Amino acid sequence: MSDPHTLNEAPQGLEDVLPSVVDHVALARLYGEPLFAMPRDLYIPPDALQIFLEAFEGPLDLLLYLIRKQNFNILDIPMAAVTRQYLTYVDEIRASNLELAAEYLLMAAMLIEIKSRMLLPPKKTAEGEEAEDPRAELVRRLLEYEQMKLAAHRLADCPQYGRDFLRAQVYVEQALAPRFPDVNAIDLQGAWRDILKRAKLVQHHKISREELSVREHMSIVLRRLQGRKFVEFGDLFDPTQGSPVLVVTFIAMLELAKETLIELTQAEAFAPIYVRLAYTPA
Repeated sequence: MSDPHTLNEAPQGLEDVLPSVVDHVALARLYGEPLFAMPRDLYIPPDALQIFLEAFEGPLDLLLYLIRKQNFNILDIPMAAVTRQYLTYVDEIRASNLELAAEYLLMAAMLIEIKSRMLLPPKKTAEGEEAEDPRAELVRRLLEYEQMKLAAHRLADCPQYGRDFLRAQVYVEQALAPRFPDVNAIDLQGAWRDILKRAKLVQHHKISREELSVREHMSIVLRRLQGRKFVEFGDLFDPTQGSPVLVVTFIAMLELAKETLIELTQAEAFAPIYVRLAYTPA
């Protein structure tokens, strides 16, 4: 029979693995085994994380960075050191992005060609002059690229609209006369319905044939508006004349408004509608 005191004892290395309570829920499973405590250290494989400290816009940008970082003279580039550092960077990007590495490989081939040409003895030209330095074309391209890069940085530092500042916009009303809002079609329809309701209350049942002219009522409306600044919309209709006259008068007003001879104004929503002449008679 085992000693009951030994049941509460555990080996020294299992204190962080075994649960303090038998029915304790495991926090996670590692390779199928329950994990009852958080790990004290975390191991990350070397290939699980990649950090890029510098971002380059192309081969010339990388080559210029390597030259300026090592304080090399751009007119006397040490091709061996620069080519070695350049190929190290190209090997790193080839492992992750082959399409991006293609452009850099072309520059690497150019660097190797320049390096090999420098190892050969220089050839003299037909005039007896020494041949041009193999690095001359590369130096010219680097200097031009550096000038464009510095100019781009200066342009980026300039204030830009929408990023650094916004254009101030202030609207000033020049007209001193009050500007009435346009009459809504729904309000005009409601005012017309009110006139028709009042006309039905006072109309008499008569059977007659009457010749009505829209042009004649247009003239009547213009005469009633002459000499008056504003006339209320309902005052231009005479309910005692019946619905036909009211309809023709309303059509005449619409024709006058269409020909911009009169204006319909309203001070605010649900306010009375007023009619006035759109021109000043001679």
